[in-house]
Amino acid sequence: MSAQWWEGERLDERRARAAWSALAEPGDLVAGALVASLGPVDALALVGVAARGGLHEAWAQVVGPGPDADGSSRSRDPRVERSVRRWAARFADLDVDADLGALAELGGMFVVPHDDAWPRGLDALGLAAPFGIWLRGAANLGVALHRAVALVGARASTSYGERVALELAAGVVDAGACVVSGGAYGIDAAAHRGALGRGGRTVVVLAGGVDRAYPAGNARMFEAVVGEGGALLAEVPPGRTPTKSRFLQRNRLIAAAASATVVVEAAWRSGAMSTAHHAARLLRPVGAVPGPVTSVASAGCHRLLREGSAVCVTDAAEVMDLAGLVGRDLADEPVVDARRGDELDPESARVLDALPRRTGADVAAVAARAGVTAYEAEAALGLLELRGLAARSGSGWRWLSASNGSGR
Repeated sequence: MSAQWWEGERLDERRARAAWSALAEPGDLVAGALVASLGPVDALALVGVAARGGLHEAWAQVVGPGPDADGSSRSRDPRVERSVRRWAARFADLDVDADLGALAELGGMFVVPHDDAWPRGLDALGLAAPFGIWLRGAANLGVALHRAVALVGARASTSYGERVALELAAGVVDAGACVVSGGAYGIDAAAHRGALGRGGRTVVVLAGGVDRAYPAGNARMFEAVVGEGGALLAEVPPGRTPTKSRFLQRNRLIAAAASATVVVEAAWRSGAMSTAHHAARLLRPVGAVPGPVTSVASAGCHRLLREGSAVCVTDAAEVMDLAGLVGRDLADEPVVDARRGDELDPESARVLDALPRRTGADVAAVAARAGVTAYEAEAALGLLELRGLAARSGSGWRWLSASNGSGR
């Protein structure tokens, strides 16, 4: 694409959004505000004119006079001025057709808002939402992410963490949901492999282009993800390399794409913690898997639990309780051994404890032993008799075991 495109053929919105994804860094709020205000086409034209003739001229030529008649106050906005200088440095090298062509050679597609494949959860990012998604794999990404769980964690994981991630991912797939993670070594890779091992779909959110397998050691796994109906997605065009800032911004996409985020294992300062905080800011549920209290690799999970930012999850059913559909994915209540009398009110429970096991005791003796009045003891004994927990014995009362029958 010629950098002088605004003097010739006008770009459509899709190609303009592709240009913006190359022009601005992920999560650029000024770019997001400009595109939201002017639309991607006019916003791009503004940068093109500003790169050649200055921001003041760009406002006047592309947008027209504003409330101040000449657009001067808008052109002096320091945030816009600084951002335009940053974007102008890249503008001359923009080549949208080459980027889209490289994606087509990979069998991919560029997805923009309002496409069926657009993940609707990304809209919650507001001005920080990506301009478009560079996608390899599932064309029905929006459907795949309708029920999705982000499983994230440390690169320097332990065998405990990797085993838990594998099991959780397998359970999530068995529940019909999709697993989302960042494709890194450690917990991320274990989560993707756990989903693939059950024949399920998983989505890898990359910090670089979809043609850049990072880390390179996971390249075969990435191809397996695409081959099994999953997807690789990025918000920067093919050929772009991952950077530290792009990794951090990538975490917001993981959190927004999923219905819930679960941190399986993370140190005190970890990228997974960043993902959890993004999810919390989006008001998405966050879960954390507890680990040994002596494990540095679980310190971040314990911090989330202690601060109340996450709830404790220990199996896939509890994960789906966080991420699933109301009335469909509620985890079963744990089965516990109920003890006789557990459902009693405190007063009746004290009377039950006061009953002798073998010989009967009169009401006054039971009341004194239980610390209640005779009237309260009589009322409690009647209730206990109806529940098969007490029986009359001669002129008194005794405790009735489950094996004693009625005791009458």
